[in-house]
Amino acid sequence: MRKEPLITGEYYHIYNRGVDKRDIFNNLKDLERFKESIKQFNQIEGIGSLEMYNKSIRALGSHPDSYLKLKSEPLVAIIAFCINPNHFHFLIKQLVDGGIAKFFQKLQGGYTYYFNQKNQRSGALLQGTFKSKLIKNDDYFRKTFAYVNQNYSVHNIPKSKLPFIFASDTEYESELFNLVSKSEGQKMLDIFEGKNNLKKHCKEIISIIREERGKTSLEEPDELFQ
Repeated sequence: MRKEPLITGEYYHIYNRGVDKRDIFNNLKDLERFKESIKQFNQIEGIGSLEMYNKSIRALGSHPDSYLKLKSEPLVAIIAFCINPNHFHFLIKQLVDGGIAKFFQKLQGGYTYYFNQKNQRSGALLQGTFKSKLIKNDDYFRKTFAYVNQNYSVHNIPKSKLPFIFASDTEYESELFNLVSKSEGQKMLDIFEGKNNLKKHCKEIISIIREERGKTSLEEPDELFQ
């Protein structure tokens, strides 16, 4: 149990990494599975496994109204994310009581089960549940947004692992929101008065972070301090 419950309506920086700093994706299929899990597990109502959910979708065929009945209200609103080869970051708003905990329980548990079954392994894949930091003020919110949105730029990632990076900066660049909440994404574009200023802000913050601590490897702790 957490010492302090996460507060509905508040924003949090959520992050976790593979046990023993190991990679959590072996190939692009694994990454796609994780991306799909983010989207489908962000629902108040349980969907079972992704296999069960996708089977239900296929059974509906060309009946979009029936498909909509399978969807339910989201647990969290995603503002920014970055999936790296061995860890991930999210900037998230909790929409319902217990929403963040439930979302990451489903996401991490479901993906770990998939990964272990596929690779004939057992045990934990990620370091515990997840780490969380409450965003307490606007300045820290803006800094965290930039840090999460382009977190891969903070690291010295080997060329061979670059394909395993997936971040929300591409959604802000295209203004087509998929994993990012459409309402929260549009709010961010409004705050920065367009994607060009948003991109400039992220670049400036990342530059400051690099200057403060250098470009870290994937083996080093990856945290943002207030």
